[in-house]
Formats: sequence, structure tokens, C-alpha cells
Amino acid sequence: MRGLAYKESPAVAGAGAFWVVWWWGTHVGMDTSNGNIQSLERQSTTSTPSIPGKTDLLSHLENILESNPLIDEVGFIHPSQFAALNGEVLSVPSKSSGGHPQPADEITKLHASEANASDMFFWNREHKLGISTLVILPLYTAAKDAFMDARKQYTMLSYLDGQKDQSETASSHSIIENQVMKHSRTLLLLSSDFGMAWNSRKLVVSKKQQFQMFIDELLLSALVLSYSPKSERAWSHRRWVIKMIAGKCPSLLEIVERESELVKMIAENSKMNYRAWNHRCWLVSYMPEAQVLHELQKSRDWAGLHVADNSCFHYRVRLLLRIVEDLQHGKDPDGSSSAEFQRLLKEELDWVGLLIKRYVGREALWLHRRFLSLLWLKYFATCDQITCGPSCCRSTEICDNSKFVDNELKLYESCTIIPDNDFEDYQAQAIYSATYLMWLAKQMPESFGVELRRKAGDGKLKRLLEKLCPGKSFPWDSSTAHFGSGQPN
Repeated sequence: MRGLAYKESPAVAGAGAFWVVWWWGTHVGMDTSNGNIQSLERQSTTSTPSIPGKTDLLSHLENILESNPLIDEVGFIHPSQFAALNGEVLSVPSKSSGGHPQPADEITKLHASEANASDMFFWNREHKLGISTLVILPLYTAAKDAFMDARKQYTMLSYLDGQKDQSETASSHSIIENQVMKHSRTLLLLSSDFGMAWNSRKLVVSKKQQFQMFIDELLLSALVLSYSPKSERAWSHRRWVIKMIAGKCPSLLEIVERESELVKMIAENSKMNYRAWNHRCWLVSYMPEAQVLHELQKSRDWAGLHVADNSCFHYRVRLLLRIVEDLQHGKDPDGSSSAEFQRLLKEELDWVGLLIKRYVGREALWLHRRFLSLLWLKYFATCDQITCGPSCCRSTEICDNSKFVDNELKLYESCTIIPDNDFEDYQAQAIYSATYLMWLAKQMPESFGVELRRKAGDGKLKRLLEKLCPGKSFPWDSSTAHFGSGQPN
């Protein structure tokens, strides 16, 4: 939460809640003046407010959620931060202070007797919700008990539906459904991977089949992801919602676009988030061709700034494969899309080559180049140079076999130069470059592989790897034999 510093916690059950309090007490709440480190947990023994009953806490939190459906971010706050946050809000000009803001500590003393105790454990401003770490455990216990009771009643009423007139149970059923939805929402904000709560919501929403309820599920799961961005249950729930409304919703394209933006925003704050990027890859199947091309262009800048994140390059792989799928399914009657794909592939190869030279020793870039090379080999290196005519794909630069080999050799030669032996990234770059070229030679058709081996120089790769990795054997040593079969340099 921006402005509300918080630590993403594990499932808040049992010791998990105490873990959050411990983390804040030992990492954030410390007084380091005069070289002494004293935990705020020890300092707050006399100032910690008494905690209301867990039922009252649950009721208060659920009232906040009901009164402000636009809450879009939730976080857990150490008690020491509540005074500062409330002080910022309460520190406003007043008549008693002559029009000047009062200090936070004076305001706290002035209003302490008037404040509701439960207000000291929740912070709700500008559609952001903060929950004190002191009440996570009692809140979780109360929410779980309330949800389990509501779910039990809902199950019993569902069983009785088949035995009684529906009009007799409709009113009771609606009340219990609301209870299930209300308590499961609170429970999921405290424990994001509580599968039974997610499944109960699916059951109620699928029976109702109301479009607004599906949208509400997207809002809730986004709220859960604001504090637990790697929650597999939350991402899975979003995919379930999209599947349910696909084909029924005229604004599905807009929803998919917002989903893609959500992943981008979460990826900025949660590095190496495989689950988020996997969700974005899944969305590609729902994108029209124009959006696929737009996403390919839009994600380039992000990938260029996060070259160590494999997940973003996996997303670009999925976009390129989607273009290939469209071509294979006959969606290119005039051949224009095929020419566009050739251009895109060449741009991607050039762009990745630039990144490889700019960011030395990044394995993710070399792995992405392997995928691009496989695409080229599969779709543009299969024609026979003797029989193909003027209209062959080789008439374009990307399909010129010799140029492709030359480009890869130039990249290899530029990346095997080690200007500084103390900088390990240069050595890693040389290893990635050498192994990439050996891999490429084995992937290429025989005629192209011979040309690549001839131009690379006999035995050069093997000697390079022996120098960089002395005593290390490679599983592809058999491929180096090809490079030592000719005349020495």
C-alpha cells in the first residue's frame, strides 16, 4: 500500500499472524538512538490500547468494507504507525489552536477518551484500508468461525431446496448467501489462499449468474492481490471469472486490457512474479490480433528494463506463438500477415541482440534468442536453395540463410571478447555465446550447420570453453566434435 508500509505475510493463521507482528517489531519498530536497539513491542507495553472482542472487530471491519466498496488496496500496519497516520489526518487547523495545526501527540491525548477503541485498529482513507497487526489473529478467528457457520447453513438450505417449496426457503437462502459472501470476503482479506472461501463464492456466483457479481469478484481478487500479489488462488479465481463471462460479455476486450494492465502494475511492485505473468500469458488466447500486436509492442519497453526477469520474455514468446497460430489456421489469405510476422521476427532478433550487447551476461536474453532462432529455423530455413524461385521467402532479408548465419556469428564474436578478467559478467557472456552457437549448429539443417561450423572456425569453441570452464564437461561435448573435424586455424 503506497503510504502504508506493510510486509506481505504468509497465510494469516495461528503463528502466521504473530510472524507479522514479530517482523514489524524487529525490523521496523526499532529505536536506534544512542546506538541502542529497542523493540517497539517492549516500548508499547503500557501504551497499547485494549483490544475489543473479536466479534466487534469483525463487525467493524465488515462495516468498513460495506460502506466503502471502492477500497482498492489493503495492508497490515504496525501499531506504532497508527499514531502517525491518524496524526496526519487530525492535524488540521482548529479554533482552539488559533487556526494552527495541533501536534499529533496532543491531538491523540485530546481525543483519546472520545475515540472508539476499534477505530484504533483500522485506517481507511482515500480508498486504502490499513489493519493493525495486533488484531489479525482475533479477526481471522472470528471471520473463519462466521464463514464456517454461514457455509454450513447454506449447505443445509441447498439440500432442503429439493424437499420443500422454493418460496418457503427463498428468503432464508438469500440472507445466508449474503452472509457467506460477506464473511468469505473478510476471511480472504486475512488469508488469501483459503480455498474453501474462494470455492463458496464460486458456488454462489455461478448460481446467481449476475454480471455485476462477476465484476465484484474481479474487484475482490484485485484487492487480495494488493497485499498478496503471488496468491495462486486469487489469480485462479480471476481466470474462472473471465471464463464464465467469455462469450456473454460485450466488454470482454476491455476487461482483458485491464487485466493486462493489472499484471503490469503488480509486476512493477512484485519482482519475478511468475503467477502474475502466467496469468497474462493465459489472457493471450482471449485477445484479438490487433491487441496481440499492441501487447507485443507495449511490453518491449518493460522487458528492456527488466532483462533478468524471464517471465516477461515468456509473455513475449506467448504473443509470438499466438501470431503463428493465427497464420497456421488460415487467417492470412493474401499473405500480408506472413510478411508482417517476418518483419516482427527480424525486429525481435535485432532488439534482443542489442540488449545482449548492452546488458552483459544476462542468461534470460540468450534463452529468448534461442526461441527466436527456433522460429526462424522452423518457418524460414526449410526451403531448398537450389529449387526455390524468385518468389521464395529467401527474397526477404530475414529469410536469407547466409545473412542469418553471418548475423549470429557476428554476435558470437562480439560477445566472446573479454576486456576485463575481473568482471565475471564478461566471462558469463562468452560462455552463453559459445554454448548458444554450439546449440544453433545442432538445430540447423545439415547444409546450414556445415556453413556455420566452417565460418565459426574449427575447434575454436571447444578451446574457448576449456579456457573459461577448465575441468568442466558439457553434456553437448559431442557437438564440439563437429568443430574439430576440419583444419586448425
